[in-house]
Amino acid sequence: MKLCFNQATTLENSNLAMDLVYCDKHGYDYIEIRTMDKLPEYLKENSIDDLANFFRSHHIKPLAFNALVFFNNRDEAGYKEIISEFKDMMETGQKLGIKYVVAVPLVTEEKILKKDIKNSCVEVLKELSDIARPYGIKIAVEFVGHPQCTVNTFGQAYDIIETVNRENVGLVLDCFHFHAMGSNLEDLKRADGSKIFILHIDDTEDFPIGFLTDEDRVWPGLGAIDLDSILSTLKGIGFSEAVSVELFRPEYYKLDAEEAIKTAKDTTIEVVSKYFDFQLVSL
Repeated sequence: MKLCFNQATTLENSNLAMDLVYCDKHGYDYIEIRTMDKLPEYLKENSIDDLANFFRSHHIKPLAFNALVFFNNRDEAGYKEIISEFKDMMETGQKLGIKYVVAVPLVTEEKILKKDIKNSCVEVLKELSDIARPYGIKIAVEFVGHPQCTVNTFGQAYDIIETVNRENVGLVLDCFHFHAMGSNLEDLKRADGSKIFILHIDDTEDFPIGFLTDEDRVWPGLGAIDLDSILSTLKGIGFSEAVSVELFRPEYYKLDAEEAIKTAKDTTIEVVSKYFDFQLVSL
């Protein structure tokens, strides 16, 4: 298992340059780069070539761009924006050696029939798959455990990617999102582990289904999510890729960035190493 850092965990107390230095220092294998804020901020004073050179000269590597947001059920203008943004991600991602683009479904108060959600997701994902294929980059769809997200359970998301049926289209399984809308563990047990590209590890305070928000997340192992069942099931279905720690905890943003990055690693390793082996680099 490879260890990854998601930049949301230090969203308000760090930047990409700092995250890279601290994550490399503490032995992370990968980083998920936030394309909506942290990458543009970095590029104000640096270039993509600078970033590529950093990855070439250090242990840490880029796992994913996070994220292509609200890719489905868009109007014509929104659809064109998504395709244009994704094409730009392909060009930049190829220069950096990105493996995945995380794609997030639409969040809306509008009521949309499930069949229309599925049809839109499948249509757009097939087009993105065709665009991505020459670049060797895969698409990792992340369902969001919130009532207003159009794809908010593992079972719904897995059905979509099964219908797409492309080698370069799979899922992100975020433990918080899995828990937050009561995804069914039996659905996970029936899944093909190779179709889960990234595992987001986190935990949460114990609020009812439908009421959880990102700020309720806590360090892995300190909350109410049945991480043991999720991790043991993932082990059983053959998942073995990367675990990426992702939190949005306001009080954690008050920590020194290096302390947060080290704590994220320590809590993740403690929980996940019961089921998966890490080959961590020595500091």
